[in-house]
Amino acid sequence: MSLNEAGLLPFLQQQAVMVLDGALATELEARGCDLNDPLWSARVLIEQPALIRQVHADYFSAGADVATTASYQATFEGFARRGLDHEAAAGLMRRAVELAREARDAFWAEPAHRAGRLKPLVAASVGPYGAMLADGSEYRGDYALDEEGLMAFHRPRMAELLAAGPDLLACETVPCLSEARALARLLGEFPQARAWISFSCRDGRHNSQGELLADCLAALEGFDQVLAVGLNCTAPGFVPELLQSARSATSKPLLVYPNSGEHYDPNGKCWHGERDPQAFASAARGWQQAGARLIGGCCRTSPADIAALAAWART
Repeated sequence: MSLNEAGLLPFLQQQAVMVLDGALATELEARGCDLNDPLWSARVLIEQPALIRQVHADYFSAGADVATTASYQATFEGFARRGLDHEAAAGLMRRAVELAREARDAFWAEPAHRAGRLKPLVAASVGPYGAMLADGSEYRGDYALDEEGLMAFHRPRMAELLAAGPDLLACETVPCLSEARALARLLGEFPQARAWISFSCRDGRHNSQGELLADCLAALEGFDQVLAVGLNCTAPGFVPELLQSARSATSKPLLVYPNSGEHYDPNGKCWHGERDPQAFASAARGWQQAGARLIGGCCRTSPADIAALAAWART
């Protein structure tokens, strides 16, 4: 499969920016879902799947070129803790992809939506090992597992997600190089699979574990199935410096989808600060100038943020 067949190249050839979607879990919370659960957004796969489909549809309407599925926290281990057997868990993982595909296909069936647009893609979210642990370690790294152990963890769910037919995988919020390398190596077991890999970062130079982001991106350079690299779930203020170091480290397209800029209070379990879609779009313009080609949002971003971003990106 070539880069063109994987679907990214037409967007990158025809658009200055490929517009990613925004937050799924925090958007579901904003619509009344209770995500106080180790399964996080995967809980909604069980309880309110139609709402997930609606959020995907709203992001497409806002201008997103990609829907990222509700499978970030979907693992066999996590579902087993909720009493679901292997078959039921696998079905929910595939359902996450199907919901995004249904939303995409319904959106694209409307002729008015095709004007000036390429058919949007579906990226199956592959969250890090630490997300399954639900102890915050996706923002620390320093796992007890080595690369082989991480490959063993990711292998069965990657197989289920790919079986549902996404356009690519979104391996996201990766805190450390060892897990990124494990994911990149694992792609070789699925020759038709393509992915992006994005790291969570703790400052303007380092991923969450403390390794230089530039070194991590350089280490992924030889993995042809990794189509784009970058960062997500990171404070937007760190993005310009991170991109500056990333540009010389890789020839792959760079992607960024940071948080809204609000700050999370883990003690009060609440967010502080203001959300401003126009300010987010203005910052995104700077990220594009710094080298990012795929831009969207992570925690606390919304369809309004993506609409503002898309309005600028398509002018």
